[in-house]
Amino acid sequence: MGTSFCDGSNAFDLREACVRQFWSAVLPAAFVFLLCLGYVPTPAALKKLLSLVKAPFSEFITLEEAEALDASLEPETVQSSDKPVPLWRTVVLSFIALLQSLVWLGIGSYRLFAGVDSNPWTAGQPILISFSWFYASLVPVLRPTATPPWDLLVLYSIHFVVGIVSLGAVLYNHNVYLVPLPHPLIFTAMIADLVGIVVLLVVVLQMPMAIPSKQVKKEDIGKSVSPEDYTSLWGWITFNWVWPLIKRGTHETLNEGDVWNLSPTMQSRPIFVKFSTLKGSLLWRIWKANSKDILLDFIGTYASIVCNYLGPFFLKKILDAIQDGSKERMQQAYIYALLAFLSQVLKAEADVQHLWFGRRAATRARSELMAAIYAKALKRKDFSGIVDKDKAKGTGEKSKEEQRKEKAKEDDPKAGADTGKIVNLMAGDSNRVAMLISGMYFIYGAPFEIVIASIFLYQLLGLSAFAGFVVLLAGWPLNSFIARRAIRIQKGLLAARDKRMGVLNELIGAVKFIKFFAWEERWIDRAMDARQKEIQWMVKARINSVMFSLLWTCAPILVSLISFFTYVMLGKELTVSIAFTSLSLFGMIRQPLNIIPAWIVQILQTRIAIKRIETFLNEDEVSDQVSSLKKSGRATSSDLEEGFGIVDGTFKWNEIEQESEKDKDNGKGKKKDAGTNGSSPAEEVLPPDVPSEIAAANDHRFELKDINVMFPEGKLSLITGPTASGKTALLMALLGEMTVLSGRILMSKNPSRIDENGLMHSISYAAQSPWLRHQSIRDNILFGYPFEEKRYEEVIDACALRPDLEILEDGDSTEIGARGVSLSGGQKARVALARAVYARTKYVLLDDPLSAVDSHTSRLLFEKLLKGPLLQNRTVILVTHHVELVLPGANYIVRMLDGRVDTQGKVDELRERGLLDDIAYDSTADQNAKEAESVNEKTEEELAAEVGDEDAHKDATNGSAEHKKPRKLIKDEHRETGGVKWSIYKTYLKASSYWTWTILCILIVLSQIMGVTEKVWIKFWGEAYGESDTNPSTPYLHTSFASAEHEIVLDNPLFMHHAQTAFQWMQGPFTPSYGLPRAQDHPLFYVGIYAAIGLGAATINIASIITQITGALRASRLLFRQLLVAVVRATMRWHDVTPQGRMLNRFSKDIETVDTSLSGSLQAVNSSLANFFASVITVTVIFPLFLLPASIIGLVYRYLAIGYLNTGRDLRRMESNSRSPIFAGFGELLEGIVTVRAFSAEQRFLDELHGKIDLTTKMWYSFWMTNRWLLLNFDILGAGAVLVTSLFSLSGLVSAGTAGLCITSAMNFTTSIYWACRFWTALELDLNSVERVVEYLDLPQEPPAVIESNRPPAYWPSSSTQAALISVEDLVIKYSPELPPVLHGVSFQLRPRERVGLLGRTGSGKSTLAMSILRFVDPTSGRIVIDGIDISTIGVHDLRSRITFIPQDATLFSGTLRDNLDPFNEHSDEECLDVLYRVRLLSESAYESQRTSRQASRAPSIRGVERETTVASSAASATSTEVEAKTTISLDTQISAGGTNFSQGQRQLVALARALLRRSAIIVLDEATSSIDFATDAKIQETIREEFNDSLLLTVAHRLRTVIDYDRLIVLDKGQIAEFDTPYNLIRKEDGIFRHMCLRSGTFAELEAVAKSKAEGTLGSRSVPQT
Repeated sequence: MGTSFCDGSNAFDLREACVRQFWSAVLPAAFVFLLCLGYVPTPAALKKLLSLVKAPFSEFITLEEAEALDASLEPETVQSSDKPVPLWRTVVLSFIALLQSLVWLGIGSYRLFAGVDSNPWTAGQPILISFSWFYASLVPVLRPTATPPWDLLVLYSIHFVVGIVSLGAVLYNHNVYLVPLPHPLIFTAMIADLVGIVVLLVVVLQMPMAIPSKQVKKEDIGKSVSPEDYTSLWGWITFNWVWPLIKRGTHETLNEGDVWNLSPTMQSRPIFVKFSTLKGSLLWRIWKANSKDILLDFIGTYASIVCNYLGPFFLKKILDAIQDGSKERMQQAYIYALLAFLSQVLKAEADVQHLWFGRRAATRARSELMAAIYAKALKRKDFSGIVDKDKAKGTGEKSKEEQRKEKAKEDDPKAGADTGKIVNLMAGDSNRVAMLISGMYFIYGAPFEIVIASIFLYQLLGLSAFAGFVVLLAGWPLNSFIARRAIRIQKGLLAARDKRMGVLNELIGAVKFIKFFAWEERWIDRAMDARQKEIQWMVKARINSVMFSLLWTCAPILVSLISFFTYVMLGKELTVSIAFTSLSLFGMIRQPLNIIPAWIVQILQTRIAIKRIETFLNEDEVSDQVSSLKKSGRATSSDLEEGFGIVDGTFKWNEIEQESEKDKDNGKGKKKDAGTNGSSPAEEVLPPDVPSEIAAANDHRFELKDINVMFPEGKLSLITGPTASGKTALLMALLGEMTVLSGRILMSKNPSRIDENGLMHSISYAAQSPWLRHQSIRDNILFGYPFEEKRYEEVIDACALRPDLEILEDGDSTEIGARGVSLSGGQKARVALARAVYARTKYVLLDDPLSAVDSHTSRLLFEKLLKGPLLQNRTVILVTHHVELVLPGANYIVRMLDGRVDTQGKVDELRERGLLDDIAYDSTADQNAKEAESVNEKTEEELAAEVGDEDAHKDATNGSAEHKKPRKLIKDEHRETGGVKWSIYKTYLKASSYWTWTILCILIVLSQIMGVTEKVWIKFWGEAYGESDTNPSTPYLHTSFASAEHEIVLDNPLFMHHAQTAFQWMQGPFTPSYGLPRAQDHPLFYVGIYAAIGLGAATINIASIITQITGALRASRLLFRQLLVAVVRATMRWHDVTPQGRMLNRFSKDIETVDTSLSGSLQAVNSSLANFFASVITVTVIFPLFLLPASIIGLVYRYLAIGYLNTGRDLRRMESNSRSPIFAGFGELLEGIVTVRAFSAEQRFLDELHGKIDLTTKMWYSFWMTNRWLLLNFDILGAGAVLVTSLFSLSGLVSAGTAGLCITSAMNFTTSIYWACRFWTALELDLNSVERVVEYLDLPQEPPAVIESNRPPAYWPSSSTQAALISVEDLVIKYSPELPPVLHGVSFQLRPRERVGLLGRTGSGKSTLAMSILRFVDPTSGRIVIDGIDISTIGVHDLRSRITFIPQDATLFSGTLRDNLDPFNEHSDEECLDVLYRVRLLSESAYESQRTSRQASRAPSIRGVERETTVASSAASATSTEVEAKTTISLDTQISAGGTNFSQGQRQLVALARALLRRSAIIVLDEATSSIDFATDAKIQETIREEFNDSLLLTVAHRLRTVIDYDRLIVLDKGQIAEFDTPYNLIRKEDGIFRHMCLRSGTFAELEAVAKSKAEGTLGSRSVPQT
């Protein structure tokens, strides 16, 4: 193109002035022309095309939009505070450009008109330049911006490059060809032109990237606000905005406040709001939200690869120039050295930018997915009581084919995720997606690199280069086989990990219970079994990865072998230079080839992760009526219907809908409601193997049928009925938490609608097993509503919480542990009740709050609360068994039976019709109530007086301690500071066995030696040609750098060994030696030995991988077991104060790190250090002078690296710690989801989550930013080091041959430092996990389980002893040294076979006393002696396995009912059935049929289950209703985790059956009958009376009727024994506490009668009269 006007010279020959002028005019002008085209209106078709191209590049969320969403404003209001453009800037930019334009215009005009130049084209060039400058002068005036103008930046850069080239060419011509310099005036003009351009560039580089809006305080930027958005363009290019953080982190330990917040464009809330508006599949939504970042990452990767390959290219040019030695070539070499430096700097910049975009996309994707999973959990149906169907199905025989099909599908993602799995989705799967996005550039880059290297190879070896590629084609099927296997293994591993987390979840949740029964060993084994399965999958995965590395380490060696073989066979001569160069090219190809299969596996695994998340996101949701998140302000028709109730409703528990073929399994595990949050009366049902016609009639799962209920507004309604009749289910149906089969629910939640009484149209709910959050008592009661002191105090009084708060040292700021562990059962129930009452809601649903409190408190609750002002005008629906207590205040009553409404109506109407008598109402209650009232006046005053005394006493003690900060029950999570301690390294090295590491070190040294041998052999080979090649080393050297740079990327020892080039061997005389044959005659001999060396290196590599894997697995096994044992055997107190999430975090994330990445990191550090030393030695030997610059560079490196290490370590530790609350809160939410939805509090929980995600993400993201900063600085330093060495070499101090070596060894030196630094940090971060695990290895442990020297005799404790069986002497108990004693000076003696009741108001120490007998708290002083043995002298396992404790909240475990009754298989099926029958879980007929069927055949497939054919549903059947009337229970009944598919009453019956089976001499019952209706309760009492005759029975009771016929009663008050005597003596004792209780209960006469007859011994076997 330039030929026509530049006298035949080439258009790219920049030595010609004419060519330079042409380009300097055309380039800027062309750019400006393109810019102007943008202002021309485009045709519609083109416009459409352009918008399609532009769409993926548009910003997903702008800064303004993000700030607006974050503050919930309209984007318009957040516009930047009127972006002011400083006047001076506009003036400078315009003035310089205008000056340039005028000067060039002048020169052009002069040339044209003075006729200096004959060619008008060349004369007009300055005018073109003037045109581009004119554009540059207009832009700042017409379109002033406060942020950098990109068009001007590019234009200035073009001018700058053109100017530099022109000036450089003039100087070059002057130096080389002695061309005289131009006229001084012209020369000065050229320099002035450049100075002007530099000024413009500096002005633009100082402009900020964005202007803070009104929302942002200027002074916060760089403190709490991230400077990332507002830094200058220069700060952005150099990544300098990260420096303040690193500076702070270098010298002090960082805390959360020291790290600035994320940019609003990356904060969870704005992104999630925007993300949730997208439609389509999950993958498409992730793409839509991150397309710009991913595309820019893609483009940056290509730029980086191009720059990377320029390095070796220029290097070769330099070496050729040195060899040539002429003056012209030497001058060129200087230019090449500068260009090589520039290409490396550009590569560093491209890297840092594309990695930033990739990391931003990853960060956003992770937050989007975590928030989406959480938001889904708030909306999805509650599936917590589901049973593992696979277990239930396991019994039937299946054909081989079916089994195979099932096996293939078995690990596919399934719906109905349980808590463990959902937490895994959040922790593991969302992270995996993010990691893939941030590492995508490997995938883009690899094919491109292979193409480049192949072209070079073709130039060297011709077609024979591709002969080697046949190996790759042959290996591909094998590769895809391994890849497919990897996916199958990954699925299996994930499923196994989910199962293990499920077991741990259950174990940690019920650890208290497991301790009661001394079952720790069995549970540790159960967890270890699950872990063993996981480890088996891990072993498979490791074997697979070894096969992978084997394939890909041998492939390159075989490739080069075959290529050389072909080359020689074609008769060509394989010279050293060809061999060397092609070897290094094969080496270059190896890494991308390695990466492709590894990333294929990554991609496929991520696909599984996305599928799992998507399966979860597509699960069934509750209706808009229920979820406040789904409701958008519009009123639906149901909102307008007034009233609260159900019309023609039939409901079932939520279950996962199976495909039609599975419909036949429908009877399998039916689904129940919210976690521990409302226990469902739904029975677990299994398909009976009975004749088909019965089966058809018998597909009995629990359903609520034909419900028609309308509750009267503003009144109290009761729901009652026997255990498991569907009372809780009715509440759940009202809340919309059951699947509606027909009919509709009348319920509207609209908190913004407020009625005349100031009540919101919404619901508050108190579940049967109270769900409390891990906060203070006050925060639990307020539940996010504003604090109103007067109302709050009223609520505290009405819920009888005042005395409890006075006992608690920190009052209502006492922190409750997760699930409310630090409170007694009654306190938990009342706090949950207070929460429901405090909210100003129109509808209040209360699920049996009275059963957990004593009779005295329940009367108080009725008087003060249910009849009090707080619940006036509110529709209250109360589930209760205490009908006679609350009936006087009730307006409406519903009686449930078998999931149907048995009776319902207004109380007065039912009384008239005489139906109330059946509903357990006794006319005596009336007179009893009067009786109670007559004494009431006195007792209430008295009680108030007692409380008053207490207050006075309290005030006296509290005066001083008024402002004491409440003690935190739960300590903040511990965070290590400073470097990782050596002891941590030692723990890990020891766990993985010192041998492993000794062998590894030897292998690393061997691998370095192999590297050297390879080079030496090639030297011999070269010499064997017998002709001294000019300089054989150069061609090799040109590529060695690139391969080292590239190979090290994969942290794998194999890729290290090429980098060790022991160059010194390559110098020396080139003479055939050692009597080796001539290479021309025997080329294959040399190729063969070369191959042997290569394969040897590969073998060493594989050996080291295998060693490392065995070590890692050993460590995983050991550390997991130690951690598990430490946690299970930790004291109860520790479990009370440690949130579950924190333990689970150790078991999931930290153990996973130990399992997966840790050993690799250690290995990588070892290899990179070996590399570093090798390169240092090389440099010292060859080029001692380099040690000077190297030591300076080394110091700078050290300074940067220390800053990075210290900051990165703190950030990663904070990231791990800030992750725990997300999962702890998430587990908590899933348990209480019904409560959260009932209160319409979902949005608040979601906002809390956004805050938690942002906290952990800001640590993670800041860590990666410091990493990018280090990368950029190291790369530029490395480029500088290479530049220095190149200039050294050019100065003529060293010979041409050595020059190449110097340069490559300098490159090696810098890369090895960088990787050593990176890997070291990675290692420290992984060790952070070991640190966290080790921290849990020395938890406070319980006393030893068994003390061998002191084991009690087999018969101990024996009922036949004559002395006292339990004797308590001066017992003082504190929960921890700094707390006040809970029991002080308690002494009493209990005789064998005695029945003793423990009474006292809530919090008086009843449960503590019961627990101390099991040694959950060791006495501070005093002792407990059981049957002659002081219990503190024997092991806790021996003690607890001989005493049976039945706790308040009976916990069941997943598995069959039989596993739950008898986990160690110590009893026969008959015995198990027998106890089920005795606790009334089986009716007589069911018991008989199951017993006979079990005797007839023990085949597991037969579950002889029959159903009582008649269901007595007459009103009179109140007492005779059998529990199992609607659902059949057998020993094979599957139980879901936590037993949530049984009602609470049934769970307690199972716990009772367990106790019966154990037949201990001492039985402690803790309020065990609190959730059972009176009819069943009476039967149970009868059972206890008959069955536990041989045992000493100690009952902690709330119902007086339970213990009134016991032998003796202990009444506790404030931790001391107040009364201890027979019931009859106590009930007659004037002013006695027990007498008061009886008087307040409303059934005094009857209680007195029973006590009296007991005392007179007339009771006999008569049961307590039903009341």
